[in-house]
Amino acid sequence: MGRQVTVLFREGWQAACAELGRELPWVTRRANLLVEGVAVPGKGQRLFIGAAELEVTGETEPCSVMEAASRGLRAALKPKWRGGVTCNVVQGGAIKVGDNVKAK
Repeated sequence: MGRQVTVLFREGWQAACAELGRELPWVTRRANLLVEGVAVPGKGQRLFIGAAELEVTGETEPCSVMEAASRGLRAALKPKWRGGVTCNVVQGGAIKVGDNVKAK
């Protein structure tokens, strides 16, 4: 399985919004989690969020739904994996607002 959880990174989302010249709520991206303060990990790396451990399976490819949500958003999400990552759950666990996020 390649996608159980999608993770969006605040810094990438803000860069995409800045490119568009407008602020959009992060839920427009339809990701499961929004994190900040950690570099976007590559395929095969792990994200540790709260008590959960996730393995990155790849980039979340921006689709036509993003364009329907806001003109230009699909293209603004393409550089540097701004659209976030897809992950599988390695170890389930509680996640709450304010939890530390680490990538390895």
